[in-house]
Amino acid sequence: MARKPEKPNRGPSQRQLRVAEEVRHILANALMRGELRDPILSGISVTISEVRISPDLKNATAYAMPLGGALIGEVLKALNRAAPFLRSQVGQSMQLRYAPALTFVEDKSFQEAHHIEELLRSDKVARDLRSKGDPDDGEA
Repeated sequence: MARKPEKPNRGPSQRQLRVAEEVRHILANALMRGELRDPILSGISVTISEVRISPDLKNATAYAMPLGGALIGEVLKALNRAAPFLRSQVGQSMQLRYAPALTFVEDKSFQEAHHIEELLRSDKVARDLRSKGDPDDGEA
């Protein structure tokens, strides 16, 4: 039997995106309602900014960040300890054959955005922007 040619990686399918977004909402609601009994997570607001799910929908990676970035390591450990409970919450809320296994990792997008903001405010970039806007430099 002939093998099908492999498809180039086109990114997540629409189904993956829909399921991942629904998982994100379920996790955010569980955290907002304070359903986790871990003392590290009590009184800490945690943002789940994105969930990425595998093509077979069996594994999900949740990108999390506590408000202000405080105690990120301990919060991630606590979330990963609570992952089986959160997985059961996802399984009860969604009509999937398997509830995805959850892994929580640090969301670095806030740090990257801050770094880009600093770069844009730097003197070197401001000088480059001023020089491009000068009418005397011959550019129209």
